[in-house]
Amino acid sequence: MQDIKKKFWLEKFDYFSVTGKDSRKFLNGLTTSNIINSEKKVIKTCWLTPNGVLRALIEIIVLERNLEVIILAGNTHEIIDYFNQIIFPADDVHLSEPFLVNRIQEIDESSSWRTYLPIFFKTNDKEFEIYKNKLNLLNPNDLKLWKINQAIPSLGMEINGKNNPLELGLKDLIDFKKGCYLGQETMSKIKNVSSLKQEIRIWKSFESNFNLELEDKNIYTNSAKDISVGKITSFFKSDCQIQGLAMIKRKYLEEESYFFSEIFGKIIINKSVGSIFL
Repeated sequence: MQDIKKKFWLEKFDYFSVTGKDSRKFLNGLTTSNIINSEKKVIKTCWLTPNGVLRALIEIIVLERNLEVIILAGNTHEIIDYFNQIIFPADDVHLSEPFLVNRIQEIDESSSWRTYLPIFFKTNDKEFEIYKNKLNLLNPNDLKLWKINQAIPSLGMEINGKNNPLELGLKDLIDFKKGCYLGQETMSKIKNVSSLKQEIRIWKSFESNFNLELEDKNIYTNSAKDISVGKITSFFKSDCQIQGLAMIKRKYLEEESYFFSEIFGKIIINKSVGSIFL
């Protein structure tokens, strides 16, 4: 039996299989990690636009006869449609329809979510219920707070057609030495000149009264709203606190201890456990 003191993240995700002898080469040209030469059983990686903007956060399970692509954050049908469109007739690559998979991972509060190796159960696996019942699983609210503290990006929030993976603290999911891939030129340019304009940060509110009807997502230096230093991308309210994620301009990260949001009042900004910056 698992140690009851350990905590686990359980969530269902979409996945699809990639089969054929050219599968690794195909995914290597589309994602930021080295798929061809990696010896890992589970590869964490990003799918970008040609301009280097994050479109999806994915994991690739390396099996003997195929690769399975887990969509941690992204539009599954958009990914499959795009991948199918760029398969050449000469490529020995085949994509399956999407399915659901149960993903389980040990977590802790002080380590990045990339630290622990996940395990997977297909939805029709009879062993899943037996295994799941032995674990100390995070409840939905605690899971949301933990994912915020890890700065795990969400589709439509941090993955919004604007932010690149370096700004989102996902530098370790990019192989800067491998060959050409979608978005490589932009990633190399940013790394070589260290030109990040903003970084993701956790924020916490100190106010008990706030107005969610307001539409101003900006974060300012003070309540007079003299200077905008960033923008809130997501938030979650629990019984004891309100916290979320925001993209903050780098030049203001070291200047102030506290900032101001018209919606959430006085807030404090901190780095996340799971982010790695240039």
